[in-house]
This record gives sequence, structure tokens and C-alpha cells, in this order.
Amino acid sequence: MLLSNRAKLHSDVRGFFEKAIWLFLRLSAVLGLVAAITFLFFRLIRVNATTVGFFYLVAILFVATGWGFLEATVASVAAMLCFNYFFLPPVGTLTIADPQNWVALFAFLATSLTASQLSARLKRQTREALGRQREMERLYSLSRAILLIEPTQPAAKQMAHQIAYTFELPVVALYDRGSGEIHLAGAEARPEFLIEIKSKLLDVASKSTEFQDESGLTIAPIRLGREPIGGMAMVGAHLSDAALQSILNLVAVGLEKVRAQEAVNRAEVTRQSEELKSTLLDAIAHEFKTPLTSVKAVTTDLLSESATRSPEQQRELVAIADEGVDRLERLVTEAIQLARIEGGKFRLNKEVHFPSSLISAALRQMKPSTEGREIQVLVRDDLPLVFVDAELVQLVIRNLIDNALKYSPPGSPIMIRAEADNDRVTISVADRGPGIPDTEQQIIFDKFYRGAKERNHTKGTGMGLAIAREILYAHGGDIWIRSTPQAGSEFSFSLPITSKEKAA
Repeated sequence: MLLSNRAKLHSDVRGFFEKAIWLFLRLSAVLGLVAAITFLFFRLIRVNATTVGFFYLVAILFVATGWGFLEATVASVAAMLCFNYFFLPPVGTLTIADPQNWVALFAFLATSLTASQLSARLKRQTREALGRQREMERLYSLSRAILLIEPTQPAAKQMAHQIAYTFELPVVALYDRGSGEIHLAGAEARPEFLIEIKSKLLDVASKSTEFQDESGLTIAPIRLGREPIGGMAMVGAHLSDAALQSILNLVAVGLEKVRAQEAVNRAEVTRQSEELKSTLLDAIAHEFKTPLTSVKAVTTDLLSESATRSPEQQRELVAIADEGVDRLERLVTEAIQLARIEGGKFRLNKEVHFPSSLISAALRQMKPSTEGREIQVLVRDDLPLVFVDAELVQLVIRNLIDNALKYSPPGSPIMIRAEADNDRVTISVADRGPGIPDTEQQIIFDKFYRGAKERNHTKGTGMGLAIAREILYAHGGDIWIRSTPQAGSEFSFSLPITSKEKAA
């Protein structure tokens, strides 16, 4: 499948000659060993025939243990002939004068052949046991890898690469019927291979039948119970049937586990989305009620024909309605921004701005809320420019100022500072309120969270800080808090300066 017919024929012929040469060398070594024993006891050391036969038998056992039955058989026959010719009378002929020597000779031959066969069988069984042990170790490694699959990449692709790596296969193709994708892995994986086997792989996966050919290609279905959920093609997989089925079962369990996890994740996302909608609606409904009530009261009073008011009273009523509308506008803005963040539709419109201009614009927008409060602004004009979405950063500043106004005494000042540090500009808003306990500082930026002491008598939805954090994360910045009980809180956030400023 992977090679052309000519290349495959050349490879087969070369493999045949290599095996033939290796067999010839082994048989030559066997005959050389028998010849060496014969020369030793015939020319150099004179011993009786029984001792020579014992040494022949030991040599045959070593050959059987080291190489196999064929080599041991050749050694047995060669040893029998040498034993007969050189050590049994009449010496120098293959005839035997004493009939008892015939019995001894055939007993020697039978013993050597039986011993060599038993030794070869034991060696084969040992080799098979080691092979099964190696298969078990590889299956264990594969099972661990499947359990640790990364959810960020296709599971079938990771499993194909892991199978090729663990079992040292040149090519693995794994078809996931659920996604309809085929993933290739292995050192010799080529697109041409996929073109050749795609139709067979899909056919095997749909009919749950196995396919094998002489080139070493194996295609097997992946089933979960009786239902086919994919297929796998492997080249050069010299595996037992049990190991192959174990691989297929592991892949089936892995694919099903990933699908089940995806279903759980989708259900969890849906549940969280529903909870978010419910919480958001509850919070907004509660917060909308107060300004709507004031606006409704003002408009009802203004429309009343029986009431007589001075111009000052009318302006005061209109101011109340205007303040309520402003509050409604801020609530709607927060809800829209949070919905965009949660829906993944968060986009930045970045431009170059002075930090001082961002703070000034936010303060102008909050002028009705800050009247009568002391606002201290410590911002140098020579701060580096920042590359940000001005509208969103102003929303962050407004949220922090609004928090400071709500959670600090009416007569206490609010301080706004900005300073540069390396490639960042840090803006801080500090108040002299009751402070935030350490236990709450870690969760104060969560959606809808509000301080335990203030949530019942301070207006708010708990969305402001969560929105601010997401806006700053999108800019590549961060937000944090420093707070001391009864001494106030300081919220700080960082913004990246422009590339031009960095170069300077």
C-alpha cells in the first residue's frame, strides 16, 4: 500500500536474501562448533565415547537455546555422524560393529533432538510471554494517555498519534464517525496513503468487518457495544488478536468519554447561561424599580391638573426624573456590556489617548453624582499615551468612582491618581469608606457579588467590577484592590502604553 509494486518486490527480495545469508551463517557456526568439539577430543584430548557424547549433547542444548529448533536439528545430525565416524568402532567408517552402539547412537540422537525441541519450545514460549508482557505495558501506557487527552485538540487525532508512538507503527489512520474526520499519524504517514485506503476504511467502519492484506495493512472497525463508531487502519502492526481488540476498545471508550464530556460541558454552559439570565433579570428588575418609581411619580405629579407648582418646584421634579433616567441608562449600559462579554461579542476600538483626558471625561459624565463631594485628582500632564478603547476605559473609571461614592461617607474625599511604571500607566481610585475584608477581596470581582455588609442597604447590581475586570483583561491590563478595614479602599488598574512611547 505504501510502496509501489516494484519497490515492494525489491524490498521482499532483499529481505529474503538477508534472511538466507543470516541462516547460512548460523548453520555454518553450528557445524563449526561440532567440528571444534570433534577435533578437540579426537586429536588433542583422549576421552571415552560417553564423555564425547555428553559434550555433543551440551553443545546441542546451547544451540537450541540460542537460535532454535532448525539449527539444533542440524547440530544433532552433524554430531551423530561425527560421533559415529570418529568415536564408535570401527573408527573412520559410518558402520557400527557392536549392536549396542547402535542403540546408544540412536538414544543419543533421540535425546539430542528431544532436548533441542524442548529448549526451542521453551525459548518460543518465553519470547511469546515477553511479547505479551510488552503488549500489556504498551496497552497500559495507551490507556493512561487516552485518560489524559487534552480537550483543546481533537481526541481522535491525539489517539492516533499515541497509538503510532506507543506501538512503533509507521502509519495509523483513525476514522471518527461522529465527526466524520480521518486522522493520520506515524513517521511514514502520507496523504497518498489516505487516498488509497479511505474507501476501505469507511466500508469497514460501516459494515463492522475486518480487512487485511499481504502488505501488512490491517483495517478494523471500532465498536461501542454493537454500534460501529469508527475504524482504524494500521501498517506493520504485528499484534495479537487480543492486543488489537484491546486497542480498539480503548479507542472506543476514549471517543465515548470525550463525547460524554462534551455533552456535560454543553449542559453546564446552558445551565450557567440560564442562571446568568435569571440572576441578571432579578438584579436589573430590582435596580430598575427605584428609578422607574421616581420617574413615574414625577411624571404623574407634573401631569396632575389640580397641583400648582412654582418654576423652582417644577425644575426640582424634572431634575429628579433626569437623575432617574441617568441611572436607568447606566444600568442598561452595564447589562449590555455584560451580555456582550458573556456572549463573546466583546470588541475593542483602540485609539491613542492621554490618561488625564480619560479621567476628565469620566468625571464630566458623572458630574451630577459627584456634586457636593470632594474629588482630588493627582494626574501629571506628561504621562505617556495609552492605546485603549476610550469609551470602555471611561466606563471602568466611572464604575470605580461610583463605588467610591456609594461606599464612603458623604463628607469624605475621593482621590484619583495616575502614574507611569515601565510600560504601564496605573490609575487608582481611593476612598475612605469602611474597607473590604481580606476574605472578600478575592471574590469582589465576581459577577453579581456585593459586600456582605452593604448588599441590603446600598444600591447596585454587582456587575460593575466584573465588567471592569473583563474590559481591562481585554486590553492586556489588570485590576486589583488594596483595602484596610475602617481605613478605606483603593482600586487600581493598569493600561499598556503605546508602542511609540515604549520606543522612546
